[in-house]
Formats: sequence, C-alpha cells, structure tokens
Amino acid sequence: MFKKILIANRGEIACRVIKTARKMGISTVAIYSDADRHALHVEMADEAVHIGPPPASESYIVIDKVMDALKQTGAEAVHPGYGFLSENPKFAEALEAAGVAFIGPPKGAIEAMGDKITSKKIAAEADVNTVPGHMGLIEDAEEALKISEEIGFPVMLKASAGGGGKGMRIAWNAEEVREGFQASKNEAASSFGDDRMFIEKFVTQPRHIEIQVLCDSHGNGIYLGERECSIQRRNQKVIEEAPSPFLDAETRKAMGEQAVALAHAVGYSSAGTVEFIVDGDKNFYFLEMNTRLQVEHPVTELITGVDLVEQMIRVAAGEKLSLNQDDVTLTGWAMESRLYAEDPYRNFLPSIGRLVRYRPPVEVAAGPLLDKGKWQDEAEAGETAVRNDTGVYEGGEISMYYDPMIAKLCTWAPDRGAAIEAMRVALDSFELEGIGHNLPFLSAVMDHPKFVSGDMTTAFIAEEYPDGFEGVELEEAALRRIAASCAAMHRVAEIRRTRVSGRMDNHERRVGEDWVVSLQGISFEVSIDADRDGATVTFADGGSHRVSSGWTPGDALAVLNVDDETLVLKVGKVSGGFRIRNRGADLKVHVRTPRQAELALLMPEKLAADTSKMLLCPMPGLIVSVNVAEGDEVQEGQALCTVEAMKMENILRAEKKALVTKINAGQGDSLAVDDVIMEFE
Repeated sequence: MFKKILIANRGEIACRVIKTARKMGISTVAIYSDADRHALHVEMADEAVHIGPPPASESYIVIDKVMDALKQTGAEAVHPGYGFLSENPKFAEALEAAGVAFIGPPKGAIEAMGDKITSKKIAAEADVNTVPGHMGLIEDAEEALKISEEIGFPVMLKASAGGGGKGMRIAWNAEEVREGFQASKNEAASSFGDDRMFIEKFVTQPRHIEIQVLCDSHGNGIYLGERECSIQRRNQKVIEEAPSPFLDAETRKAMGEQAVALAHAVGYSSAGTVEFIVDGDKNFYFLEMNTRLQVEHPVTELITGVDLVEQMIRVAAGEKLSLNQDDVTLTGWAMESRLYAEDPYRNFLPSIGRLVRYRPPVEVAAGPLLDKGKWQDEAEAGETAVRNDTGVYEGGEISMYYDPMIAKLCTWAPDRGAAIEAMRVALDSFELEGIGHNLPFLSAVMDHPKFVSGDMTTAFIAEEYPDGFEGVELEEAALRRIAASCAAMHRVAEIRRTRVSGRMDNHERRVGEDWVVSLQGISFEVSIDADRDGATVTFADGGSHRVSSGWTPGDALAVLNVDDETLVLKVGKVSGGFRIRNRGADLKVHVRTPRQAELALLMPEKLAADTSKMLLCPMPGLIVSVNVAEGDEVQEGQALCTVEAMKMENILRAEKKALVTKINAGQGDSLAVDDVIMEFE
C-alpha cells in the first residue's frame, strides 16, 4: 500500500480524500494556489505545496507544476478528485512516465470515453443501449419518414451543424416529419451554411439516472446501484438521491450489467460512472461515462457502506476487489443537496465574499466509515444520519476563481420519506451568513409535491420555476406553528428585558399574556399561558399549540418542540420581532401588544427606493468592459457592460430605450452587489 499520496485538487473533494487516506494510515500532500493559502484542505493535509497564482489555468491544471510538487514530496500516487486534471489523459501519461500511480482509470479508458462519438460506438459494440438514430445523410422527407418509422415516434430532426435550437424539431407523427424535415433543412442552410440532417429517438419524460461501477485491474467489476440526478439547473445537478424512486429491481440489474460490460470493453479499472437517460417507460439509453469519482458519490456510499475513495486507492495499488456483486446490498435511502454560493433571488448569479457564519448541522453516524453490520442495525432501528462534505470554514472566503460549491449536505434514513424529512431539518439547521446561497431553494424543492412524489424529470426546475425563484409562501398551518413559536420566544425575551439592572424604583414592568403576531401579511391574535416546561399559545379561533425549547435571546438557531414535533428556525432580530427563516421562507415576524398592533396599522408603508434609472451590479465582480459612453442613447436589449465573476462573464443589457447620463465604473473596477454602474435619463 502507498505511504504517501498527493491530491491534485482543492475544496471539499480534497478534504474528502484526505479523510479516507487518514483512515488508511496514508500521509497526504495538498497543493494550493495563492487564493487557497489558508484553505481547509491545506490545513488538513500532512504536507502542502504552493503551485502558483489563483487562476486554475496557472496552478491546478498545469501538469508541470503538479509534477514538481510530486518530486518535492516523494508522493507515490496521485488522486485527482473531479474536475481539473481528473479526466486529462496527458496527466495520466505523465504520471505513468514518472513511475507514479494514478488513482483513476487507465489512460486509454479516459481517452475512449472522453470522445462522445467514440464512446457511443464502443457502447453499441458492447451491447449497451444507445439512443436509436440515423447518423448518415438523409436525402429527402420521404427517406426521413422511413427512418423515423423504423426508429419509432417521437423523433428529433436535427441539423448536423446545429446549435441554439436552430434546425431542430420534434416530430410526433408522419405529417410532422414531412413538414418539419424541409423546414429544419432550410433553417440549417441559412443559419450554418450546412443543410445536412440526422434523426434520433426523442426521449419523452427523461430522467437522468447513473450507475456507479467499480473495477480492478484483474478483470473484476461490479455495480453499486444507481443515483437519480434529474433535479438539474442548466445541466448542473442540484439534488441527487440513491436509489432512484423510479427504477425497479429488473431495470436496475439490466442497467448495472450494461454499465459493467461497457467498463470491461475499455479495460476500465477504478471507480467510474455510466450515465443513462431513462424514459417514462423505463427504456434506458447510454449518455456518457465519467472516468472519475463523481461529485455525488456520497449517496452511493451511504446506501452501500462502501468507501469509494478507499476502493480507488486499493485498486490503484494493484489489489483485487474485496467485493463481488452478491456482496452489494442497498440499505435505506440517501439524499444529497449541493449548497452553492449562488443567489437564487438574483437568478442564481454567483456570490463571493467572507463566510461570516458557517455552522452546518452536526454530522450523525454518516458515511461508510461505520461497519456494515452497525449500519444495517441502525436502519432497522429507524435511525437517520447526516453527513456534510465541505472544504470551507467560518471566516474563510468564497473565491471568484473556482467552482461556487460550498458543501454537499447528505442525509440517510431507512426510507425515502424519512430521508427527505431529515434533509428538511438539516437544511433548516444549516447556518450560513455573509454571501448569497441556495439554501432557501433547496428547502423549497424538498417540500415540492412533484419531488416528494418522486415523479420528476430533468425539466423539473425549468417547468416548476420558469420565472426563477422568488422565495416560498408558507401555508397557514405552518405559519400558525411559527407564530406560536415566535410569541413564546418573544415572551422569553420580554421577561429578560424586565430584569435589567438599574431600574427606577416603583417602575416594575409586567409582561402581558395577549399578543398579536404578524407574518406573511397575516395577523394572529394569541394569548400565552406559560409554565416551567413551556407555553400553550392559544389563537382567537380556539386553536392552540404547545411550545417548548431551550432558546435564549441572541441564539441564531431555535430548535423548538411544537406539539411533540421538532421545528427548527433560523432567528435574526428586527425591530419589534424576529427575522425567521424556515423551509425556504424568509419572514419578518412582528410580535406586538394589541395596542401596538392597532397603531402599527396606521403607519405608512415604506416604499423601496426607485432604481429604475440606474444599472446596478447584480453580483460581486470585475468590470471587464463598458460598451457605452456618457451621452449615448441606448436601445432596449443593447449591451451596456460585461461583469465577470467566478470565471463567468455576464453581459448586462438595457431594459428600455434611455440616455446614459453618468458612468460610475470602468474597466478593471471591482464592484459589490448593487453598486451603481451607470445612470440614465
């Protein structure tokens, strides 16, 4: 076994590899750029080597710099994580030439599966289901119809040189093929100067389901169940789970066997993932193979008890797999939520800055580090588990140079419903301040009826949130529970205020029993009957809730018991009440005496500032270019400037015709959210 390995990566995956290496008694070497000098993976590793400036193109993906780090430290093997150099055959080749083990598949497998056309040909030769289609030239509509009938409707008519949706049509019957073929051909000719067409099966109700495979260099290979990855935004996975709520045992077995067959066909060894698109009738078709560890690997580890990183290291050291297919059992259900530094209220634009507060929920018996027997015992006992894979810490910074992922929050439970509920509580318990993040959106998805039913496709986010995410409005039953909790919490705070020292004599303050709680545009009149164990909060209509907790004023997290059910609230202070965040909702809750509530109704509502004549910076970023000058008349849709953040360039355009009167920022300026870039008349 290796004595020392280098991790050619950063962030949460580097920390994840270090944990397993430490368990195995293997020393670790971290590499880091200027931006990561104080990163968590650097602190966790036994050694660390500086490799250059912040941009990955000048540090993490420069093969020569990684090779220099290997020479300095004498590491015997390299784990590439995911991204960066993980699927670069030149890196695997350089390691082989230097006599250093690559903790990943052979170079040939990386090359074969990295080319989409080659990989599909290999898959077809290995009897792996591929999307039926005709890639040759098609002369006319009649030939197109004949091919379509052989493939089976619906079909996708696609321009060979297509892009941006041009030259592409879905045909559900013969008439639509005849009409659509010529129209697509004409579109392709005018848009690309190339009218070649091909046809492939259109997959209806598509789900993205992938199979985890594990192979050694001795010809052994197994699959470890599947992962459901259909909750995606712009092809970026957001929530994953294992197993899939859609597959049955027969389909799982068929997909698994085909995935292993493909791995054998390319001489694969190590952990890898074969991705499939699955239609509503459980027909599955090969998409691609990822020749590395997947971001979402923890959910597979949670239901199998297999440490995939450990298996990768052992395979790279030449060991045979210690498992065969009959040893693989799927226990319980696991969920993963990807926590990103993306602001869902600003169309998921990236957010950077310091983590003023970072308190993930406490990890509970989570991961393959438990022995399999104990894991199954806990499943039978109905226990749940929480795991948080992360590469950040409180006080650290989210850099503009790298992927916006902050953490991967995972839950495990004996069944899917319990795993979802555990995730809801874990998300509510996750304290994160200082940057924009997608915690509210993740909470909203966990409560969405379509997700809860398991009846989702890859179009879930596009269909259910077509106009973006604008927060959550809670139902009245949830509001009443929160109102009762806030009334009880307010009473605790009021009692503390009555005990302040230095009071004037004969000015004793009495805390009343009657209050009005206002939230989400609704007001509830309540009365509180408190005792040593908690408080009974009774509403004007006679309904009541029993509330107890150990919350004290100043606590940012309140874990309450409401009618013998746990309620977790993130708590902030606002004048006359609380800022409460729960299940994706962000609420201002005011708790007032009846007289205060009466007077509050007479107060004028504060209007938001008028920013309609300003161009505000939508995210922290760098001005790459300004495309207009003071005095210019701009038209609707005209490019005004370009802002770069997290290596993504965002073009800001005029919303209407206007005259530029003032420009406040220029090329190279670094701006914060809502800084005024320019003003209009």
